Amino acid sequence: MGPIEIKPYIYWVGAVDWGVRDFHGYITERGTTYNNYLIMDDQITLVDTVKHDFSTVTIENIKKLTDPKKIKNLVINHIEPDHASSIDAIMDIIPHAKIYITERGRKGVERYWSGSGWDFKVVKTGETLNTGKYTLTFLETPMLHWPDSMVTYIKEVGLLISQDAFGQHIATASRFDDEFLATNPWYELEDAIIDYYANILMPFGQLIKGKIEEIIKLGLKIEMIAPDHGLIWRKDPNRIIKMYLDMATGFADMKVAIIYDTMWQSTEKMVMPIMGGIKEEGVDCKVVKLRSSPMSVAIKEFWKARGCLVGVPTLNNLMFPSVAEFIYHLGGLRPKNRIVGAFGSYGWGGGGVKEAYEYFKRFGMDVFEPGVQVQFSPSLEDEKSCYQFGREFAKKVKEYHSKFNSL
Repeated sequence: MGPIEIKPYIYWVGAVDWGVRDFHGYITERGTTYNNYLIMDDQITLVDTVKHDFSTVTIENIKKLTDPKKIKNLVINHIEPDHASSIDAIMDIIPHAKIYITERGRKGVERYWSGSGWDFKVVKTGETLNTGKYTLTFLETPMLHWPDSMVTYIKEVGLLISQDAFGQHIATASRFDDEFLATNPWYELEDAIIDYYANILMPFGQLIKGKIEEIIKLGLKIEMIAPDHGLIWRKDPNRIIKMYLDMATGFADMKVAIIYDTMWQSTEKMVMPIMGGIKEEGVDCKVVKLRSSPMSVAIKEFWKARGCLVGVPTLNNLMFPSVAEFIYHLGGLRPKNRIVGAFGSYGWGGGGVKEAYEYFKRFGMDVFEPGVQVQFSPSLEDEKSCYQFGREFAKKVKEYHSKFNSL
């Protein structure tokens, strides 16, 4: 795709990656985009680069607008390789350009390209770059989602170039939200937003909330949000801001995610009676089998639900490996305002369910105890216990959800 004007003299010059399906372990079934932006002003300025595989794509897009050698400034909002690994290809063309970047960003770039000799201008929140008609204001956003991160605001056109915030992994011929929604349902875009937030930004909810509140206090007029992945928010940027505030506050549906794996179907046989008990209490339920689903899908479904029950077979007196991976992955995301419990089967010795609860507590999760365990395949009496366990957990989820919503 060629360059696309998003504001007067400001162009998207990025790349669409239709084929990527694994993004550092996060399954991207919709593909993604690497968005960067060229400001055609008195001082031509490029904001961000793209993944190195697509360096020639962005350079060709720039050539359709100007001679790349005329670029005077390069703004790097975030040094993760999907945004910054084309810096060397760009700087080979514009070796005398000034790079605007945070201090941590500078240190990171110099680790990647030691001895480059590039001209860095380290910026802090509130510092500006005047390119002619436009004034770029930089706002540091450390840990959203790397320590080096910042965003760039162009006040004359109300444009927030938001780096990874407000993005989605979605490849499409549309560049703007209203274009995409003209031919696709909102729930498809909403699902991509939740998927992205749950798998990447979940640990940073309070920071996100604080930064959005900071932007609001600064009185920045935001007419458009241009993230580094996915669609540009042109029609209604406030919609995604509100959605992020909800997610940062811990918004969830009043439902239960049952996420499990099974060795010889014994733990799997516990799922249906547990789900029956949950449904009996009027609570919706989503079931995910781990080895049949990408980890990112399990994480997304966990995030969407107020409560989660993890089905844990025991292997060698410990959690079954796929379940252990899920729980450990979840611990790194530091979920808040969710309640969890566990169930599972064992053969000659237990241990899996007990270990799951130990990890829940280690990671600071709110737990529902005790879990339910059966030896070998569940009997009719075991199924009744599973059904009751589901009912009691659903009651707790309703109570927990009501308490949370009243805060």
